Amino acid sequence: MTTISVPGTTVQCRRPTPAVRSAGRERVDPAVPERRVGTRSSGAPRAAVLPRRRRTSRSLTGARALPPFVEEIPAFLVNPSPGLVPAAAANTVVFTGGIKVLLKGLTWPGVINSWFLGTTVMAAFGVRGYALVCLYFVFGSAVTKIKLEQKQAEGIAEARGGRRGVGSVWGSGIAGIACACLALAGVGPGENLWRLGFVASFCSKLSDTTASEVGKAYGKTTYMSTPPFRSVPRGTEGAVSLEGTVAGIGASLGFAGVAAAAGQVDLTGALIATLAAFVATTAESWLGATTQGEAGFEWLTNDVVNAVQITLAAAVAVALGAAVGCG
Repeated sequence: MTTISVPGTTVQCRRPTPAVRSAGRERVDPAVPERRVGTRSSGAPRAAVLPRRRRTSRSLTGARALPPFVEEIPAFLVNPSPGLVPAAAANTVVFTGGIKVLLKGLTWPGVINSWFLGTTVMAAFGVRGYALVCLYFVFGSAVTKIKLEQKQAEGIAEARGGRRGVGSVWGSGIAGIACACLALAGVGPGENLWRLGFVASFCSKLSDTTASEVGKAYGKTTYMSTPPFRSVPRGTEGAVSLEGTVAGIGASLGFAGVAAAAGQVDLTGALIATLAAFVATTAESWLGATTQGEAGFEWLTNDVVNAVQITLAAAVAVALGAAVGCG
């Protein structure tokens, strides 16, 4: 609006609204204020008001928050007993990513059954307990393949090229699963003693596997483990060799040492687990020499004998641990 003052007369003229040219046509931009030019009542010229330029503001975006499950991973890794649901999820991820490695040592049914073993152990004894089972699997599979062609030629190698099936999985892990389930259920004598039993069971099984496979590969003289300790061919059930026995004890000590380093047991517990493993493997050799394969005991297969062995190892360890106050 423009105001023109003439003596005796006041004339007001409306200034056209500023337009914006777009695509050959003019359109009115209502957001742009009009210019105002005029005079004050005193006759002094009024300052022109120019349209203000729009200021664009940058939108500041903060750092995205991590998904809740990612934030909980550090706590999960150090949790000594994370529970079944987180353990099942984590174990599924591990199995999915490592399926090719698993199938080198297990059949498909063996993989499926070992998933239950891994999930239960992780739920009760945490990632570190789970790592011990992985160590057993890797080391046990490796020693099974020592001089595999020689053992196959002699007819004393494991079936399927050393790949373990369902029976072998349960024969190796049923005691560990039992200890894990009892720990999850809160059954006495206490979680620490069940953890000790779990470690002892795998100490015993790894010792047995190592002694057997090394003995079949390198044993020069093999004897029955019962009187009169006669010499027998390598691979005979219940037979032992010096090479295999030393290797088995070494494997048991090494496994117990790793368990102690991982915080699953203390030094006393590691020694108890090693002793319990030796007692159980000796009993397994005796059982294989005197009963396995005999008439009326056809049901006493190698997998059943292994299950008895690791259960005995766990029981001895729990009893000794309770006696010395490990729990």
